[in-house]
Amino acid sequence: MQLAAAQSTLSSRCMGCAARSRSLCSNFSPEAAREFDRLARPITLARGETLVWEDDDTLLVGFVVSGVLKLTASLADGREQILGLAGMGDVVGRPFGTRSSYSVTALGQTRLCVLGRPAFEQFAATHPEVEHALLLRALDELDRARRWMLLLGRKSAGERVASLLVEFAERSPEDNVAFPLTRQQMGDLLGLSLETVSRELSKLKARGLITLSVKHFRVEDEACLRQRAA
Repeated sequence: MQLAAAQSTLSSRCMGCAARSRSLCSNFSPEAAREFDRLARPITLARGETLVWEDDDTLLVGFVVSGVLKLTASLADGREQILGLAGMGDVVGRPFGTRSSYSVTALGQTRLCVLGRPAFEQFAATHPEVEHALLLRALDELDRARRWMLLLGRKSAGERVASLLVEFAERSPEDNVAFPLTRQQMGDLLGLSLETVSRELSKLKARGLITLSVKHFRVEDEACLRQRAA
């Protein structure tokens, strides 16, 4: 009854949030959920709009509601390296830190709930379950980084592309999955050429594991795609 009463006091925006069950918010107590609802403000980023710049102070902490953002760092020669992606349910920004080591940029229209970093830090300090959930999320991100080290260091080109498609599909609420990255960006992330990415996608399509268009794909045989990614 306490939880039901607390939920009834949340805004329709918060109650109807598609990312709520996949976000840090799912770990909030009723009191924390009400306070977060009061503190957070919704924003929408257009494609190419940057939320956080590399080497700048982190002023905001954002909870991704929909869309995908790329995390990038600049190389000495001016090129951009994609370090990872953030999608529905992920947290971007750097709570309990100041300087961001990467930029966070929308790959398409992206909706977030954002708080000022000091406000979020105070919110987390007031509600211990928030700090605990942040720790668990950080450990998950560390595990993901280790998997990517394995992918880049040991996996074949086909295994890399299949692994990325599995991640895209897991992040997407739709069966018809939009490619958040261009073929060139996929290659940059995976350490492959544009031609190799296109060739491996065509192989997966020919084997019946996916159906494919320029901007979307659909997983037709999830078990085999995961086996190919392993």
